[in-house]
This record gives sequence, structure tokens and C-alpha cells, in this order.
Amino acid sequence: MDMNFLAQTPLFRGTTPDEIASMLSCLGASERHYARDETIYSAGQTVESMGLILSGSVYIQSDDIWGNTSILDRAMPGQVFAETYACVPGEKLMVSVIAAEDVQVLFLNVSKILTMCSNACAHHGRIIRNLLMISAVKNLHLSRRIFHTSSKTIRGRLMSYLSYQAVEQGKREFDIPFNRQQLADYLSVDRSAMSNELSKMQTDGLLTTTRNHFVLRGKRWEDYME
Repeated sequence: MDMNFLAQTPLFRGTTPDEIASMLSCLGASERHYARDETIYSAGQTVESMGLILSGSVYIQSDDIWGNTSILDRAMPGQVFAETYACVPGEKLMVSVIAAEDVQVLFLNVSKILTMCSNACAHHGRIIRNLLMISAVKNLHLSRRIFHTSSKTIRGRLMSYLSYQAVEQGKREFDIPFNRQQLADYLSVDRSAMSNELSKMQTDGLLTTTRNHFVLRGKRWEDYME
């Protein structure tokens, strides 16, 4: 396991590789590999450990009993998942965690993180503060998705999401982390209807797009880039 990589993650920020190595056994750490599309956690399951992604990525998604899927987020290397549920004993997951590609995950027992121990108590406080910051950032991400899906029109949702991506990446030309079906799921719209709207937006000169690559065009987008 690469301790230097872990030292650069938000969870272990401010902790040295040597300190992390001494802490992992106290945190109930275990490492597992998952193949693409494999389920890591299922909705309805209770968990005690959160996952920290070492390589690859995972989808956080909501599935209903009719088989409809809505992607809430995509977690990348260095990010964590299921930490909120692991903090609340007995709380059932409302989402599933699916491997978006081959992924390596480090599981950490959250109750052990929140409980000081004689071996690493000097560093536990720092990790707890980091975990609180991670939770706050995730709340912002969820709020952002609510904002992107608040428009009653598909065009409004697309413009909200693409505007944010342009500002976040600092340019009008960028790639998004979703394919068309995943973007439709994220925005809670029908894929065919979304594709039709994207075609209309190209005809209207607002953008050009190929797969997950977008170039925003026209005066309407300039205010976002100032």
C-alpha cells in the first residue's frame, strides 16, 4: 500500500506516511479489489466501514424497485464513500456503490476513527477534522445536484450543469465524467429527450458536443467565464 498516496488524500491530510502506517491497524484497515460493475455496497445494507478509493472509481447511485437508476456522484482516487452511514450505527444505505471500472478500495472502520486509541491518539483528532471537512464538501456536492435539477426544463438543467463544469475547469472546452446515459441519470431526465435537447442547443449555436466532450459557444456563456 502506498503511504505517500494516502498522505495526499483529504482524509489523511496533514499526516505523514510513517504516521499513517502506524495507524492503519488501529483503524481496522482492509484492502479489496472490485471488477467493473461489481457491487461494493447495496442499498438497504448497514455498514461499519467507509471506503477510500486507492485506484479506479465508483458510482454512487440510487436504484428503485422498478430498476430505474439515478447516478448521484462519481468518486475518484483519494475520495471516500459511505462515511455518513458508517457514522450512524444501524442506518441502512439509501444508495448503492458500484465499481465504475476496476477499483481498489481501502476500508476503514469509522467507529475506530472516532475513538481515540493509545497508539495514534495524537493523529486521530486531525483525521476526525478531515472527515468533518469531507462531509461538508459532500453536502455541497449534493446541494449542487439539487440546484442542477431544479429547473423544470431539460435545457435549463443542462445549462446549469455545463455552466458549472466550465467555471470549475476554467474553460469553455472540457470533458465531463459521464456518458450520455449517466448524464441523463444525474440530471434526472430521459436520455432521448436530453439528446434531442442537446441537438437543439447545437443548432441554436450554444454548444458543440461529441460524446462527453463539450465546447460552449455564444454570448450567453461569456458571463460565466468572466
